[in-house]
Formats: sequence, structure tokens, C-alpha cells
Amino acid sequence: MKIKNIFLSATILASTVIANAQELPYQEPPKEIKEIALAKLSPIIDFSEDYKWMLQLERAPYYSVSELAQPELRLAGIRINPETFSESRQRGYVGVTLVNMETKLERVIEGFPDQSIILNINWSPQSDKIIFFVKEGDGVYLYQCITTDNKAVKLSNRKINACFGTSLFWINNNEILILAIPENIGNAPVGSTVPQGALVQENSGKAQAARTYQDLLKNKFDESLFDYYFTSEIIKINNQGSLSTGIKGVITSVSLSPNKELLLVEKTHKPYSYIVPISNFPTTLSVTDINGKLIKTIAEIPLVITAMGYDTTSPYPRNFGWRPDKPATLFWTEAQDNGDPKKNKTEYADIIYQQTFPFTDVKKEVVKTKLRSYGVQWGNDSLALITESSAATRLVKTSCFKPGSDKDPVPLFEFSRDDSYNNPGRPHVVKNQYDKYVLYTNKKNNQLLLLSDGASPEGNMPYLSLYDITKKKNTILWRCKAPYYETISRIKDPVKLEIITARQSIAEPVNFFIRQIKSNKVKQLTNFPNPYPSMKGVSKEQIRYKREDGVDLTATVYLPAGYSKEKDGRLPVIMWAYPREYKSASDAAQVRGSKYTFTSISYGSPIFWVKKGYCVMDNVEMPIVGGNGVEPNDNFTEQLVMNAEAAAKVIHEMGVGDTSRLAVGGHSYGAFMTANLLVHTNLFKAGIARSGAYNRTLTPFGFQAETRTYWQAPEVYNAMSPFMYADKLNGALLLIHGELDNNSGTFPIQSERFFQALKGHGATVRYVVLPLESHGYSAKENILHMLYETDSWLEKYVK
Repeated sequence: MKIKNIFLSATILASTVIANAQELPYQEPPKEIKEIALAKLSPIIDFSEDYKWMLQLERAPYYSVSELAQPELRLAGIRINPETFSESRQRGYVGVTLVNMETKLERVIEGFPDQSIILNINWSPQSDKIIFFVKEGDGVYLYQCITTDNKAVKLSNRKINACFGTSLFWINNNEILILAIPENIGNAPVGSTVPQGALVQENSGKAQAARTYQDLLKNKFDESLFDYYFTSEIIKINNQGSLSTGIKGVITSVSLSPNKELLLVEKTHKPYSYIVPISNFPTTLSVTDINGKLIKTIAEIPLVITAMGYDTTSPYPRNFGWRPDKPATLFWTEAQDNGDPKKNKTEYADIIYQQTFPFTDVKKEVVKTKLRSYGVQWGNDSLALITESSAATRLVKTSCFKPGSDKDPVPLFEFSRDDSYNNPGRPHVVKNQYDKYVLYTNKKNNQLLLLSDGASPEGNMPYLSLYDITKKKNTILWRCKAPYYETISRIKDPVKLEIITARQSIAEPVNFFIRQIKSNKVKQLTNFPNPYPSMKGVSKEQIRYKREDGVDLTATVYLPAGYSKEKDGRLPVIMWAYPREYKSASDAAQVRGSKYTFTSISYGSPIFWVKKGYCVMDNVEMPIVGGNGVEPNDNFTEQLVMNAEAAAKVIHEMGVGDTSRLAVGGHSYGAFMTANLLVHTNLFKAGIARSGAYNRTLTPFGFQAETRTYWQAPEVYNAMSPFMYADKLNGALLLIHGELDNNSGTFPIQSERFFQALKGHGATVRYVVLPLESHGYSAKENILHMLYETDSWLEKYVK
């Protein structure tokens, strides 16, 4: 009888556990949260090249779950809709308004099919036409609108292959090149449900470490699907119709030479890989004429699996492109250390070479770099810029050089990648005679225009400056002024210093202005209203404080409208953060962002809960600092705890936060942070962890900025994994994960196994799986349910 009771109890317990795993009908958050989540946002703005026209692109609303349930293939690291031969889950636009920038006359462009989505737009060279990539039910098509009309018409019945995204190339103002689905493609492959044999992978003693990628090819059937859906052909389209160039294959990239006579075509080919995505597959790079005739095969690049570690890269030629300042000159980069600086010490890490049509001469050296090259910004025969960088030290260095000269490049800027204060900004570029972007400079080639974020101890205050290369002197021409945060969207005229800016403030959303810097004249272009009228009166303040070891920190604090310390007392607090690694404490301590920005609220924001009476601490700095031979992650937990304790202390000292009612949350690496704080501190009543990773042994070949493998630093991997401390959870943890998470390292099994470990130790934990969602969430029902779950958890365990 006693034995029967034991089994009866076990059966009841098992039934209870199973009953707890159930499909809960979709729920919605409180009205005040739902209203903000579904608010209609301001349109996206795009300007014509001649600045006569402005497009207002109305953003598409969230998907529905039924739309996410449409067919989707996950092949070689890319997710596509097989019915439309396009990337899946693109939001795009649902409406377009054309605005005359002089008269401000607005015209809604009509002619798009019902229920269609505009994926992308492209202006003609003369700015008199707009090409639209429009996704209909059976495919992606090109539509065209002439600026003197308000009617979009289908340019061709040929379906576009948009599996790699959307792009086109203007041969002239009336003719374009595009990637289309091959004609007579036939039916998609059909796989047998009966296995034809065992799936075998083998390694012959060669180390080939790779990170944990999602959505990889798994078998021969996947390979056949990949070939079917990703094969395209390059066609010409004009007003008379379409014409094939005969270039066909799995085309991963195409670029048109500046003189519009040649094509650089990159095709991927077998053997494919089951352990890395398409970006690592074997490729062939060829140059053809505009009609598809082969001129020369430029390179054959085999399967690439780069070594682990800082500053590693492909051992083969990489980053091929056309020099924008020459009619038909190719350039590319070659690693001199075989792509692995740790194993192969060389004086120069990279050399950039070039070769000119007809590509029969020996390649010529353009410039060489001691650090890893991260790109050339071309100007002309007398001036170009080269940027090199070291991931190990975070050093970024930009130098100027004369292409092809034997002289070493002249250093201009040198700063840490984490040092925003000393980042001078990016050089302004303009279109040249080939309709390609090149550096803007004066006739003497000794001046540049720089656009900077203007980072400073007072926050970001963007500016435009004139940089003298010879004197290395930077003169600020214009800078945004408090109480506004204003960025330069376009430089309309670099000589007259006429700019288009996007301006916002705490109370005003982003609107666009034309500024005449010399005369200080301003003309407003748009007048978009506040999409969140219910947020009126909510206070926002960027605060600064120190953690125990003296590192300066910042956070943005939101308080409810009408809040009074005396009347309302201390509020429950929710902190939202994302840890970042730094090589120095001084870089970690820099102020980031601006205190003058408008509060835009995305679906993943914690700011919703200021409407429910919470004190919200957003963008709470969580720096993890290394240096002096110590990697940041070597004492990850200790620093994370210091950061959290400092944030709790300052909100208490401000007199607005109740530290007995604290919650912490984050997405992805922020979720990882959240779980760590709940197992290593007792500061928090609850945690919200979305789409995170909790067991670092499941990402054994590196994660985030950690390049050591598990076998090189097992103590670091274990110490950083909250899964290893599942028996020590303090507070109540809400785990949320997209069912089809596509992010490298955050497989849904991370949350599933962590939940099981916590449940096994009697923790207070809830695990919510959002059907059909990726790493980011896109369905209206799932987003509202996620907000409902978060609100319910906070109300139950914190407020």
C-alpha cells in the first residue's frame, strides 16, 4: 500500500508538471501599454539626388501570426519565403507620398496592388524616376513612378530574385540591371520522407573551429533547395521589356564598373558546407561585359573557415570592388599573415592591390597596412584614406595616401574603437563623373568635411567640421545646440554649406530641416506629430554615478507624469541593460547617447512601464573592463555585480526608487546578464530575460567579444554561465524565447534547458515560447502577449 501511494504521488506530480506546459491563448497587456505599442510612427524619409523631391515612406505594421505561419525555408544561414523568392519577415512600407521640396505639395503615389509590401526604393540618376521593389502574393516585381505623375506602374512581369535582398544598377537613366528568377525554372525539388542513407561529416585532423550558426544546410535535399531558390540570372530591363545577359548561377553579388561597361560577378558553388553559412562558401569572381561575355575569371576562393582569435580573416583575397574614381579598375585585399596574426608574425597585415581593364598586367600594390585593413575611401589619384584596426587592442587608425605611391600613408586619426570622445567622425562623400561616391575635398586635396557624433562628457552633440590634412587641424563649422539633438541627414551643398538635418528634443519627435550654415537660415521640411500623446509629462533624465572601483556610469531615468517624491514616495524600479566589453576604464566611463533625444518606444523597450507607475532605468551602463593583460571576461561576474549595485544605490539616493522592489531585464546578451544577476545577487525581486544564452559550453568556440574557446578558458565559460548556478536563483525569473530564434548562439534550447534546471531546483520561473518568432519579434499577437507576460510578472513579483 505504501508503494502504491508513492507511485500515486509520482503520477500526480508528473501530471502537474505536464499540465503546467500548455498553450495559453494570446493575451494583451493593459490598454495604456497596448496603445503605445501599436502607435503609428512617423514615416521614413528619403531624398532624391537633386534634392527636388522627398519621399515619405509609411512603415508597414507588425505582421500577424498567420503571416509568420506562411512557408519559410531556412537555408545556409538565410531565411526566405519560397513563394516569393525573397527574404522572409521584411516589414517594408505600405504607402508612399512624394513631396515637392520647394512647394511642399504632397502627392500620394497610387497603383500598388492591395496587400503588397514595398521592400525598397531606388532613384534614377536624373532623379526623375523612382523604382520600387514590390512584394506581391506570388513574387517581387519592379514598379516605376515618374516624378511628374503619381501613378506607379509595373515595369516588367519578370519576377525578381530577392533571396539576397534587393538591389539594382543603373546603366543609364532608362536602363537597369537586376537579378531575376530564371525563366522556365520548373518546380521546386520535392524531398522523400524516407532517408536514402546516413548523414556523415568527417574531419581529417585539421582544426576547423566555427561558431554556433543557425539555419545551416543539413543534407543533399537542402542543397537542392538552396540551388533552386538562390539561382538567379542578370537581366536588363528598360521601357521595351527585359533581356537576359546569360549570366546565371547562385549569384551572391554584382557590381557595375564606373564606366558602366563591365560587371564584377560573384557566384557561390559546391562543395557547400553544413557547418558555416553561405558567406563562407566557395566562390568564383569574374568580370564580364555588360552583355554577359566573360572577360576574365579574377579569383577562385575555396570554402573559408577562419581561425579563432582577434584580427583573423580569410587567408584568400577578399573585399573585391571597383575603384569609384577610375573607369574600370578593380581593387582587393590580401592578408600577408595567412589570415592569422597569432600564428604568422608579419610586418604588414594586409596589402591592397589593384588591376585595370583588360586585367592582363601584373597586379599593382596600392597601399599596405600594419593592422588589419577595414577599407579604403577613394578620392582621386592624389588622395585616398585607408582605415586599419586591431580587434585585440581596439585601436583604429585612419591615414591618407596617394594611390600607388611608394610613400607610407600619413596618419590622420588614431583612437580606440571604444573612445567616442576622440572619434573625429566620417568624411563626407559626393558623386563624381561616374555617378559613384568619392571623398569630398578641395582642389588642393588638403581639406575634408567630417560629420561627427560629437561625443563628449555632456553627451552627443553632432557637428560638421573642416579638417585640414596638412595642418591636422579640425575647425567646427556647425554644431547642434541644446535643448535639441540634431544630426546631419544630408549635405545638400558642401560648397555653400547647405545641410539637411533631423532634429528632435525630449518633447518633440524627429523632424527635418534645411539649414544654411553661412547665413544661419533654417527652413522646416516636415512637421510630424508626437506618436505617443499619452506619454506627455513623463520626465526623462540622464544620470551619472560611479561604481565601487571608481568607473563612471550613466543611465536614463524615466518617471511617471506628475510624479512627486513627497506625494508618491519611492517607486518600484525596472532596470534594462546590455553589457559591453572595454579594454580600458576610461573608455568604459564615457557618456554615451544624448539627454535631448525624443523617447521612441520600440516593442522591446522597458519604458512602457513608466505608464504603470514604475521608475524605469533604461540604457543602464554595464561595462566589463579588461586591460593590462587581463581579458574583460576574466572577472565578468564581479564587474556585473558592481554595476548593478551602483545602479541600485544611485536610484535609492535619488529618493525615487524603492530598492526592495527592483526588477532587471534585457534581450539577448542582456538576458544573459539578467540571469547572472539573479544567481549572483539578491538585489532583484524579478528578472525578465528574453532570447538569451545561459550555458556557455553550448557556444564553445566563442561568443560576443570572447575569442578564446571553452578548452582554452573553461573556468571563464563556467563562471559566466548562470546555468551552472541554477540552484542559487534569487527572485522570480521570466524566460521568453522565440520558437525559431535565428541568432548565432541563442538557440531556443538555451532557455529550455535553463528552465528545466531552475525548475528542478524549485526556483520561481516561467518559460514563454513565442510561436514562429526569430531572435527579434515581429508578430502583433506575440508582441502584445510578450508585453502581457512581462506586465503580469512585474505586477505579481515586484510592484
